[in-house]
Amino acid sequence: MMSKTMIRILSAQDIRQALPMCEAVAVMKEAFAELSAGRVTMPVRTHIDISAHAGTSLFMPCFAERFGRIGLKVVNLFDNNPAKGLPRIQGLVCLFEGQTGSPIALLNGTYLTALRTGAASGAATDLLARPDAAIVAIFGAGVQGRTQLEGVCAVRDIHRALVVDPAADAAATFAAEMSRELGIEATAAASPQDALCSADVICTATLSKTPVFADKDLAPGAHINAVGSYKPDVQEIPTETVRRALLVVDHRTSALAETGDLIIPIRKGMIQESDIHAELGEIAAGISSGRASETGITLFKSVGLAIQDLAAAARAFENAAKGGLGQLVDL
Repeated sequence: MMSKTMIRILSAQDIRQALPMCEAVAVMKEAFAELSAGRVTMPVRTHIDISAHAGTSLFMPCFAERFGRIGLKVVNLFDNNPAKGLPRIQGLVCLFEGQTGSPIALLNGTYLTALRTGAASGAATDLLARPDAAIVAIFGAGVQGRTQLEGVCAVRDIHRALVVDPAADAAATFAAEMSRELGIEATAAASPQDALCSADVICTATLSKTPVFADKDLAPGAHINAVGSYKPDVQEIPTETVRRALLVVDHRTSALAETGDLIIPIRKGMIQESDIHAELGEIAAGISSGRASETGITLFKSVGLAIQDLAAAARAFENAAKGGLGQLVDL
């Protein structure tokens, strides 16, 4: 007789309890270091264009011996969903035992994606931003913007945040909610220039196909986390900024294949692939250096990686199992 296969199902709330942001930041540093060391099996993700419904489906498999798991995330990004009262980003993460291939967990991929993306920016901020960084500018008042701010607040003593969004109501709601949740002063910025003039850390998490700010408006010594652009024709960050910044990516191969933030400047001859200073995992492992000066601009470009999902899911599963979180289902 075959033994039972028990699956632990973790909701967004289960994951939030099992993996707080501070721990998620530490897990991301570990995940990026493993990737840069060549100890992760991670094919470039598969895109399925569903343009008839303004959607994209991404399939992201991964295996890492360090975490002892196999992971597969299916994430769907449908631009018209907010108008229908649905999240733009939805997905599921499947987790399997690394030694046997047995399925062990199914996690809410919508929240896990937001959590690991914010945690990655938290890790980059910790490694690249000035130690005294205290003011954050957030471009994009959606779910991703919220975890971006949470990630930065987990590693720096932030006392003020300014949010920029074309929808004034969304910006105001974001500011009110984050002020309550994080205990900081959060306000809607009057303009991108207003948000940038004193910002030590900038996070861009938008759907914009063109740069969301002007390079000249950046304050000296600012650090940027750019997470919105994951398609070759989408560029959130000005070419001038990419050209002069200390450029760090989550994964060279993925970034050069997917993000317009790099592909567009390369096609214009404004930068070269060799202008990438390092992968974040190389800095986390102490192989490469980080910030070189108090006044220089640092830029972390992330397209989002399957190893992030795997690492976050594995740790959330372990903590949930210890704490009795989630629901066990007999498959």
